[in-house]
Amino acid sequence: MSKAVLGIMGGSGLYDLPGLKEVQSVHVLTPWGEPSAALVTGKLADLPMVFLPRHGNNHTIPPSQINYRANIDAMKRLGVTDLVSISACGSLRTQYPPGHFVIVDQFIDRTFAREKSFFGRGCVAHVAMADPVSPGLSNRVFQAAQMAQIEVSYGGTYLVMEGPQFSTRAESNLYRSWGCDVIGMTNMPEAKLAREAEICYASVAMITDYDCWHDDHSDVDIPEILRVMRANVEKAKNLIMHLAKNFPKHHEPCPIGSDRALETAIITPPQDRDPVLLAKLDAIAGRVLKKREEETSPS
Repeated sequence: MSKAVLGIMGGSGLYDLPGLKEVQSVHVLTPWGEPSAALVTGKLADLPMVFLPRHGNNHTIPPSQINYRANIDAMKRLGVTDLVSISACGSLRTQYPPGHFVIVDQFIDRTFAREKSFFGRGCVAHVAMADPVSPGLSNRVFQAAQMAQIEVSYGGTYLVMEGPQFSTRAESNLYRSWGCDVIGMTNMPEAKLAREAEICYASVAMITDYDCWHDDHSDVDIPEILRVMRANVEKAKNLIMHLAKNFPKHHEPCPIGSDRALETAIITPPQDRDPVLLAKLDAIAGRVLKKREEETSPS
């Protein structure tokens, strides 16, 4: 059983993780380019942790220009087994007011300008995404939010838009008609890449506003969003502390196989795989590729 390493992907407003011990700033080189910032490693409640602000330390990177592949690859290289995404989101439901948290369990991906896979020509893989988050990890996050006395709901669909602009009113109402619950700009392709990297993934949507659909509330207002965001970030830090205190020291196998997603996903036969791409996949798919080589090598 492998050691558990908890990764936190900080969204808007969450740029540091107070309380970490044995802190180090690590610059990770990846075959996909530079991560959003140096990754911060340390221990919280004696649990190994890795933290990365996805927009950079001073929010200099817009959603469409985040190097999602480099971020996930770097997390994998530092041994992260479980990754919790913290994101500022708009609400598409009356029951999720600003300040409420939603533990997301589904996504609709409407992004179009991002690299969405580590695989490609020369090594094709298709991972299952019917259940895009790990239920075991999500349950732990939900329990931590409850212990932190946060108003929280479990389950919801996150509409991921390209951005950086907010929705039109017609778009907002369309997404509501689709059954979406929250709207944001960053959890895709992050969740897909985490699955390809065999990292368990959970998502926390911190509600900042009602987007622009709600007749009784003003349209998206940046100063008000920032005010709510600051309060949400303090809640998120409290959630993370409770999560770390009660997190298992050894990685728990994912009940839906998030941590084994590549077992049957790689379609290209070994003799036809591009060695250049395989070299870039050393961290992401090394476990499976090495296993396949051992199985096919002559005894």
